[in-house]
Amino acid sequence: MLEWWGVAIALFLLSGAVFPLLLMAQSGSLGDSERGLLRLLQLPVIAITLVLLSRHLGALLLAIRRTLPMFALSLMAFASIFWSISSSISLRRAIALLAAMLLAYLLAIRFTPRQLLVLFSSILGACLGLSLVVGVIAPQIAFMPDDTGLRGVYTHKNVLGWAACLGFILALGLMADAGGRLFRRGVALLLASLACLVLSESSTSLLAAITGLVLFGFYTLLHRKRGMARALLVLVVLQLAALLLLFLGEFLVSFLESMGKDATLTGRVPLWHLVDGYIAQRPWHGYGYGAFWSAGNPAKYTIEETLQWTPPHAHNGYRDMLLNFGIPGLVLLVLTIARAIRRGGVLLCAQPEAGWAWMNVSIGVMVVLNLSESNFLAQNDIQSLMMMTVIAMFGLRAPR
Repeated sequence: MLEWWGVAIALFLLSGAVFPLLLMAQSGSLGDSERGLLRLLQLPVIAITLVLLSRHLGALLLAIRRTLPMFALSLMAFASIFWSISSSISLRRAIALLAAMLLAYLLAIRFTPRQLLVLFSSILGACLGLSLVVGVIAPQIAFMPDDTGLRGVYTHKNVLGWAACLGFILALGLMADAGGRLFRRGVALLLASLACLVLSESSTSLLAAITGLVLFGFYTLLHRKRGMARALLVLVVLQLAALLLLFLGEFLVSFLESMGKDATLTGRVPLWHLVDGYIAQRPWHGYGYGAFWSAGNPAKYTIEETLQWTPPHAHNGYRDMLLNFGIPGLVLLVLTIARAIRRGGVLLCAQPEAGWAWMNVSIGVMVVLNLSESNFLAQNDIQSLMMMTVIAMFGLRAPR
């Protein structure tokens, strides 16, 4: 019970809910002093993680050995200090990343897939429910100042959209859980997630949620098929995915224009063109972990001047990996995701009633979310933490 409470507190502190919004409401923005106070919230998370993990050192070493590509990314974050354009920022963020990864290993070691489903759904469900309540009783705080989108207890409507998307996936997992004991909880979380998805007006999150629904259908069919039928299903899905990517590559802009949507994806396309130029300047080692978008980088202000808005990141997780670590980092990320997808599929087919489906779907959803957002290897982000936990869990359990 102590571990449950300790981990639940750590997850809430990493959720990005309530505390950043309170500091923003007091000062009007998140400046250096406010971010310094937020970093203090990492201290109890690190303390909880180290105390609880000290009881599972053998399992930790085993988990690291079975997920070496992911752990190598945290080591690369420390190594990037030597070529970073801001060594102090890279060092500070590398420490925070290692702390988050250790917490992910703790969750994978200590809990079962079904227990993690309950744990993550409880934290995200509470944040989504609280966002809806604040939207009713304090709309001046809960809605974006210059927009109609709901941000709830988060700092931006897109962050609420991400949380709602993962809440939607967790709700499907609860409703599909063997025995039906979690069905009502799943329905409640599903309703809250859908409400937040719609009110946040986050198109990326809505697309990722639809992707999650499709993936749930795929994985349901996957574990029910046998032999050649299963192999045929995988081949058909891969071909459909390839065709979809070709369609988007050729006709996305014209399709958006015909629908009356912004063909630049709300300014993301011009941003990506600028970012690609800087990636080409340092393709093999990047600019250091978390350093490119720091205040000390002149390129950041050049991009802001050109675009006439302030991007907090590249709005693409894959490009941010290239900015952080260059091509080697992106290769490690792709290898980590590919191994996780394979291991997750094997576990689901071997133990379909153990609750592996939602974990497999969450990996696919994060892959889609990061096409226009940036959550890979985020230090204080529950979405990134969930992904690292799933990868660690797959690594630990698949060999068995």
